[in-house]
Amino acid sequence: MDMTLMVKELRDDEGEKLASYIDTEDYWTIGVGHLIDPKRGANPAPFGIDLRGGKTITADQSAYLLEQDINSKMAQLDAQLPWWRSLSEVRQRVIVNMAFNLGVIGLMGFKNMLAAAQSGNYALAAAAMKASRWASQVGARADRLAAMMVAG
Repeated sequence: MDMTLMVKELRDDEGEKLASYIDTEDYWTIGVGHLIDPKRGANPAPFGIDLRGGKTITADQSAYLLEQDINSKMAQLDAQLPWWRSLSEVRQRVIVNMAFNLGVIGLMGFKNMLAAAQSGNYALAAAAMKASRWASQVGARADRLAAMMVAG
């Protein structure tokens, strides 16, 4: 997978904030969507200091966290959906992007979409993506990812 492109897409979709903030789900977050809220089992101090409360990190630290998060999601996907690596690179990025946004457990709730993608019915997979509550929450991101799923 082209990690440079994966990083760019996630930065575009998630944005990047070097100061910690409370996200739309009421959790402390920093960098490119990196969760630091202990309410969700996250480490609030990835660099040895509690980053909640508007504390800041450097761009290099944000890049490090993003790389670690992507690698973690891919390892979780390997464990939960071993077939995902057989998809085209574009479709793999769709799966990683959704896992990054929803968490792998959240992505696993997309049973119809995942079954359609696994069987090669990418139009049905895209339709399932667009028919979800997630799509109404993320708007253009879901439209773009669904189009990528179809185009491959």
